[in-house]
Amino acid sequence: MVVTHGSLQPARSRCALTIGNFDGVHRGHRALLERVVAKARETGLTSSVLTFEPHPREFFASGTAPARLTRLRDKLELIAAAGIERVHVIRFDARFAAMSAARFIEDVLVRGLRASWLLVGRDFRFGAQRKGDFATLQGHGFDLGEMPDVLLDGERVSSSAVRAALQAGDFARAQRLLGRAYTISGKVVHAARLGRDLGFPTANIPLPHRPPLAGIYVVDVERHGSGVASLGFRPTVNPVPQPLLEVHLLDGTPTLYGRRLRVRFLRKLRDEMKFENLDALRRAIAADAAQAREYFARHG
Repeated sequence: MVVTHGSLQPARSRCALTIGNFDGVHRGHRALLERVVAKARETGLTSSVLTFEPHPREFFASGTAPARLTRLRDKLELIAAAGIERVHVIRFDARFAAMSAARFIEDVLVRGLRASWLLVGRDFRFGAQRKGDFATLQGHGFDLGEMPDVLLDGERVSSSAVRAALQAGDFARAQRLLGRAYTISGKVVHAARLGRDLGFPTANIPLPHRPPLAGIYVVDVERHGSGVASLGFRPTVNPVPQPLLEVHLLDGTPTLYGRRLRVRFLRKLRDEMKFENLDALRRAIAADAAQAREYFARHG
């Protein structure tokens, strides 16, 4: 898959296109992407996606923006897995936010991406002050398709529904909505080695955006095995300003600095807490690890 960023140069070929944030790339997103891929194959077009970084709501109101389900790298990998051939990532900034709906259609969709067919939801909004809508897209030289809501057991599949399931600790529901287990990935960095001093060494992954989870979890780390993880701000010792994912592998945590880990969340054990001293923290971590071992003993 070809990924482009920044200024949009005219595409070499015409495309079948869809537009969105695609946070989580859940079953609803995948149904939309599959329709784009099928249409592109049917018509000889390039299957394409237009997405944004950051999320528009992060730009307009970062303090109240929804938690991120997926980092950009993971989102692009999931879109590629759906068979999309090209993604353009638009930087959502003040200049782009001020672009009129008419200019967006002409500069981005027609001249830049060379859209021949566009698939969006009926409630799609775009352009300055979100004045552009489905009707605005009609009559501009490309065919327009409407994507209906995707329902699962009567529930509309959405990023909001996935966030709600994760925040409630309902990982089975989140997996049904996503079509896969929920994971967070990131690169392991050097830290203060507090976990090692406490007898529970951890691989530490800083998260640039607020995730939909917080607390202590039973996890599985791809290619490295079972573990227990803390996701939060480390309130007892050395608090951090941004969310930090700390993973302790039950069979020993090797040196993983610089490696990219994919952490699958299985069960929530408790909320993050501030303890009176290091001994209390050590006892709590030992209890968490014991509960994680019991979980894997029951579930194989």
